[in-house]
Parts: sequence; C-alpha cells; structure tokens
Amino acid sequence: MDRKRTSLLTDDADVWSYNAWDHVPPPPDQHATIAASLARQRAAPVPDHEMHKYNAKPAKHWDNFYKANASNFFKNRQWLHLEFPEIIAAAESSAGRRTIVEVGCGAGNAIFPLLAQNRNPELRIHAFDYSSHAVKLVQQNDLYTAPPCGTITASVWDLSSTSPPPTLEPRSADFLVLVFVLSALHPSEWPRAVSNIAQILKPGGLVLMRDYGRHDLTQLRFKAGRLLDENLYIRGDNTRVYFFELDELALLFTGSPTSPGTNLVQVQAHEPSGGGGGDDDDDDDDNDHGEERGHLTGEEEYTDTQAPVPGPASNPLLSSTGRSTSALSSPSPNANVADASTIHPSLRDLSALGLAHPLFTIEQLGVDRRLLVNRKRQLKMYRVWMQGKFRRTETNGLSSVAEPMTDDILS
Repeated sequence: MDRKRTSLLTDDADVWSYNAWDHVPPPPDQHATIAASLARQRAAPVPDHEMHKYNAKPAKHWDNFYKANASNFFKNRQWLHLEFPEIIAAAESSAGRRTIVEVGCGAGNAIFPLLAQNRNPELRIHAFDYSSHAVKLVQQNDLYTAPPCGTITASVWDLSSTSPPPTLEPRSADFLVLVFVLSALHPSEWPRAVSNIAQILKPGGLVLMRDYGRHDLTQLRFKAGRLLDENLYIRGDNTRVYFFELDELALLFTGSPTSPGTNLVQVQAHEPSGGGGGDDDDDDDDNDHGEERGHLTGEEEYTDTQAPVPGPASNPLLSSTGRSTSALSSPSPNANVADASTIHPSLRDLSALGLAHPLFTIEQLGVDRRLLVNRKRQLKMYRVWMQGKFRRTETNGLSSVAEPMTDDILS
C-alpha cells in the first residue's frame, strides 16, 4: 500500500472500520482524561531516594534492555525515506561525498535499511550509542562487516558527554539522525546534547529528529511510582522517557519559541512499526516504548485493515505531492514568549543554558497525531509524536556549556 498519503477520518461513524487514522485531534473530554492521569502520577512520583539509581547510569539500563531483547525488539525504520528523503538522496550514486551520523543508533534499525539501499560509494555512516551492547549488535551485523557500498563505523558515545565522538571530525556531518533520543536524556543534559550536535554538523547541516509528544498515550498509561520529573518517566525496564512540546524543541535548538514564521506542519503519516493499536493492544504497560514496539499492533502490516487513502484533490490538508502543509496550531499572541506552563523549568531561563543561539533554524517542526483503535475492545487511543528538521547556522562559535550533572543534580 502507498503510505505517502494520509488516512483521514471524515465520518465519525467509520471510526471502528479501520485500526488507524491520521491527524485526528483529541476529543473535548480528552482534557479530563489527561488531567486525571497526570494527577494520579503526581500523587505518587518516584521516591526521592530512588531517583539517583535511574539518573546516575542510564546507559546501564539500556545495556540490560539490549541484552534482553537483542535486535528483535524494534522493527526497521523503513518509514525514514518518507519523512526524511534527504538521507535517501545522500545514498544516490551521484550524491558525492556525504556523511550521515546517527546518535542513539540502538541495534541499527535506521542505518541498516539505509545501508542496504545505498548506491553512493562516497557515503560515510557513523553510528553512536551510549549502550555498549547496542553497539556490539550493530558491529555483528553482516551489513556492518561487509557493507555493499560506502563505509560504516559504530562506536560507544554519550550525546551528553563533554568529549567529542570518536571516529568523527568536528563540523563534518551533513546529516544527524536523532530518533527517540532526546527523550532518553535528563532535561539538564539537553544543553550539552544540543551543543554536541552543533559541533558535529557542518554549517548548513541538518538535524532530522523524531520523538515523543506531550500527552501521548504512553505518557497517560504510566502508573504510580514512575514520574521522575515533569513529563519525565521511568519505564518498567528502568529506561527514561520525556514527552515534548513543540516550543521546548524550538527553544533548545534555536533559542526562541515557535512563531508565525515557523514552518509548523502536520507530519506526513508513515508506516508504523507498532506500539499501540490493533485488536491485541495492551492498554496498561509501563514498558511501552511507544511507536517502536512491533508486537503491540495486532494488524501491523496495515493491508486491508488500513483506512482508504484519499487522493490529494479530496484532501484539503495535503499538497499536490501528498505532503501535508497546513499549520498545526496558532502561535501565542506574543511570538517571543512561550507558554511557561508547557515548558520544562530547565528551559525557562535560556541564558542559563550556555548556548550561543541561534545555533539552528527551523526547517520544519510539527506534530504527528494518530488515532489508533482497538475494535475488539472498542478503545480509542491517541498517539502524539514530535518531528523536526533543524538547519545548522553558518555561525561556528559555541559558548561553553555547564559541566555534566553532579550527584547533587541527579539526586
């Protein structure tokens, strides 16, 4: 099936006909559901004396995750060519010398589909993860040991580290892929991460990111004893996850909230790799890794159960190419002031971040909303993801960023 266009719910009576619908806003009563979930979580956060064990050595928890799941947990991110066609163009035979960096590569579910179709002998791929076991899984893959074209290296490196990544010259990357990575960091680590990203990319280089969105189904599912910080949780496997707002990402990368000039678009729907929806979905799971869990979707191939796809002419949200172009929301009347209630406290004083903004400009920033339904149990589930493309500015200067978290910060 062609997944380059969206599946829109135009008649509420059809909602139980298929198991997934794109760009469905939450209903009015969703606000009450959100408020009740957050109140329940805030009433029983992670005890103070336990916070340190989750924040001190997060790589250890991801090592345990990959030891338990190997390369079988996440499905290959075949949707990347739809959302980020820039990296596919870099793999064309005529593209010339290109460098793609993926931070948070995991077991290679993004880089190996790209490497398998690469036709560019001058393409260099650098994969990094702070889980040493994940990097071992990448290095054991046949495509790594004998790439069909181009070169690939994989190394252990922490995006929030004060040391530069190995095997990579500063300001040498054309693209940096950042998929479900920032959400795994503590908010106090974000400035160092963004500083490192800026030093990896060439002027004009592009960050391609996707991450969890505020009030996503998985956030609302968390039980008592899982809330580490505002919108930051600990899963049952002890890995962390944060749920973002658009303005938080804009502030991190550009130093300013979204404004009327921001290219806010509805993100093109892609073929999901699981993580909710379908008739076998479990709606109470603290181990949920969101979209990534292949076994949660009962009808994950979206063949005859996928909603029919309207053509561009019948879909007012799409351009003639099938790409969504409409704005997601109206900016604040004061374009230079974000809504403080939606912003993590660490981002409310930008001068304290130590970043020489603007490090990036926004090429694209949007929300991917999807309604997933469990037809057997008559459940509606609202998924929310953030997606962005950030262009490195021509300015090379980077101010110093505070040292990594101390035990006082972590506790």
